[in-house]
Amino acid sequence: MASLVRHVTFDCADAYALATFWGAVLDAPVSDEDQPGDPEALVETPGAAVLFVTVPEPKTVKNRVHLDIQPQDRTRDEEVERILKLGATLVGDHRTEDGRGWVTLADPEGNEFCVERSAAERG
Repeated sequence: MASLVRHVTFDCADAYALATFWGAVLDAPVSDEDQPGDPEALVETPGAAVLFVTVPEPKTVKNRVHLDIQPQDRTRDEEVERILKLGATLVGDHRTEDGRGWVTLADPEGNEFCVERSAAERG
């Protein structure tokens, strides 16, 4: 059997805090085994598990890999507004007049990710 991707892992300054942010974004709980101050924290979703690991060095450059988020029960624009209220920041707005495109945001530690149109918006 081939290898499987088990986790998408983020290095970060505070694993539990960043997992809490992403748990809210993905509507998934932080693992019951993880507590504030732990060096690792896990958020499991139906699509993928996201692992956060505390490291001593800060993020210094643009991500080489990033997540693309597709809302399931709201529009892209509603999702962008919701995630901004959770603490994300706007990095780039790539929406077009015809309704296509995406929005690039950064999580509280500066990791970039994109919000795409929902399946319903794609028609």
